[in-house]
Amino acid sequence: MSKFANVEQLSVSDLLSLHARISESLRDRGVVRSANNPTGDLAEYLFCKAFDWEQAPNSERGFDATGRDGLRFQIKGRRIHRRNKSRQLSAIRNLPSRPFDVLAGVLFDDEFKIRRAALIPFEVVERRAKYVAHTNSSKFMLQDDVWDIEGVIDATEKLKLAMP
Repeated sequence: MSKFANVEQLSVSDLLSLHARISESLRDRGVVRSANNPTGDLAEYLFCKAFDWEQAPNSERGFDATGRDGLRFQIKGRRIHRRNKSRQLSAIRNLPSRPFDVLAGVLFDDEFKIRRAALIPFEVVERRAKYVAHTNSSKFMLQDDVWDIEGVIDATEKLKLAMP
């Protein structure tokens, strides 16, 4: 019998924790240089499950999901890693064209456990994002003070409940 025979019986949460440990071991051995995947896909999965949003096709530009009310959501996740504490979300493209209505952001810890999550109105993102000419995109830092801004909704508990 394979030494990995019981993996199928692990919960999604346990598998993600195992993935985090494996990624760290591969990094220590020089096999990989990054610690980010599957952060983005997990963020999209959790928000869509928690809020019953319809996930957009991969080819859709500017937003990742649509709510039943027609609101468009750009979904971003960041894994805060012991080697990289940055809270900068991945690049936001074409911000001046208002490609989404709400930014859904989640911060994960080292083992993909949810630390904090928020629904951030476009106007807040527009005000706080910084244009980066080198990447022709905007960057947004998901700092703790974001949750104190009027109009921002704390989605932490709802996302935690969506974690299988």
